[in-house]
Amino acid sequence: MIPTVEDLRSDALTHRFGDCFNPPGLTNFLGCVQVTTDLTCLQCLSFPPFATADTPTASFILDDFHFPALGKSVTITWYPDRIVRESVFQDLYLTSVVALAVGKMAAVMKITIENRSEAHRHVAPGLRVQGGITKSLKPWNQAVPPSEQDNSVAWNAEKQALVFRARHSSAVSMQGAWPPAEGVDRNSFRYAVQLEPGAQWQFYYVNAIGENVNEAGTVYDALIRDVTGELARVRSNWNTELRALFTPDNDRYSGELPLLITEDADIRKLYWMGALGVAYSKRFHPLSVHGRTYDTLMPRYWQSAMVLWDYSLSAPVHALLDPIVMRASLERWLRMDVHKYFGTEYLTGSGIGPWYAVNDYAMVSMAYTYLRWSGDLAWLKHRTGHTSVQEFLSRYALNWKQFKQPSGLAGYGTLYNLLECVSSYTHEIAALNAANVFSMRAVADLLESSEQASLLRQEATHLVAHIQELYVDGKGYWRARHPDGTMHEVRHCYDLLTVLNTIPQDLTTSQQIEIANFFKRELQTETWMHALSP
Repeated sequence: MIPTVEDLRSDALTHRFGDCFNPPGLTNFLGCVQVTTDLTCLQCLSFPPFATADTPTASFILDDFHFPALGKSVTITWYPDRIVRESVFQDLYLTSVVALAVGKMAAVMKITIENRSEAHRHVAPGLRVQGGITKSLKPWNQAVPPSEQDNSVAWNAEKQALVFRARHSSAVSMQGAWPPAEGVDRNSFRYAVQLEPGAQWQFYYVNAIGENVNEAGTVYDALIRDVTGELARVRSNWNTELRALFTPDNDRYSGELPLLITEDADIRKLYWMGALGVAYSKRFHPLSVHGRTYDTLMPRYWQSAMVLWDYSLSAPVHALLDPIVMRASLERWLRMDVHKYFGTEYLTGSGIGPWYAVNDYAMVSMAYTYLRWSGDLAWLKHRTGHTSVQEFLSRYALNWKQFKQPSGLAGYGTLYNLLECVSSYTHEIAALNAANVFSMRAVADLLESSEQASLLRQEATHLVAHIQELYVDGKGYWRARHPDGTMHEVRHCYDLLTVLNTIPQDLTTSQQIEIANFFKRELQTETWMHALSP
């Protein structure tokens, strides 16, 4: 069974302004957008190199009130192609449906107001809009995308739209509503609507991005009077995308994923969502220097970034679904100093971010996964410069020795080289030292020289003994050793998952039981799991 967008919808999640909630986002493979807990508001609309940072726009106005100020909750349902938001205020049933247009740098939205009371209602809805648009062809080396907060604003009478124009780059955001609003100022569109009992009224919104007014205007004109039709086209395009994921010789990827045959609906949806997660990160912007690539974070931060760590977590999916892009990405990273950056970005091809300690392991595990699934063993002899892939992998497997401490383990730096959010999880940790064991064994499996392979396996076994020194007997979790020799217990899932993925055969039976018990006792929840024990 191949899924459709309806099969992949989220639960309906109800929140209001101020809740600790990360709203969902959308992509059309050119860029992305994120919604908020407002009925209509959008933020983080970016089509690299065009961006608006996290500038909110299209905020809902109702009877002269900013809608979130009314304290009403909004129910959000995500689909791959669209996000539906619903709310109720004084017997008015309010709905918005937002999507990113097919193959265009634009967001489209349909807003519906229904009078469910038994009385005639006068309603004054509207949208408050902002720009923030910029174009930046420099490396996006900050988490938050660029923006310009001093856009000029002008009314375009022909288009019946507000034009936000960047002052310091060539970028335009054209925003408008249809039917034409009765009231317009430099940052809002307002209507006056009479609704009989049971009656509905709809209006539409488009935000079109371009390098200049003509470019944005062409996109705007194509959409503003046919938002309903565009929503249908987006849905059809996403259903085609979902079929391509599981179809041999499709025209959207260089490979495909196997169909999962199961009667278990939960397992089936989990598998589908895993596949969709990778598809959602695909980017195919004409200004990408890499061509088709994968943006490993969205929708709010690092919108042009391809992070080694993140990509490696879904390496088996990439190896099956898009092996040509995976090989090209690996060869690009072979040319990069993996001890200087955490990844690359597709606008310039530059390295970005701080060094992540996981990078050596990520390179070995990704290459090993690619080779296992593709069977492309000849790639080991492929040369980047004067160095073969096999030689690069051997270096990555032994790079831990650059960081070797008197204890015999590698010390992996501080907060921003590791988890970033757990202050005591620094320096000598179980996870990445276990990853070094995996890397040495994986490269040994690939080496033609049995003597060198034997030496790598011996080193791996020796390193395991030092890793065991970090284990907390009877507890199922590990400690981090700091440069002053102190040991700090860190009950985090990263040690648990990485150790189980890399050296499960080196754990004793009692350790396996203790680790499982730790997971059940401190990390597992009714519906998912904690990353850090509460």
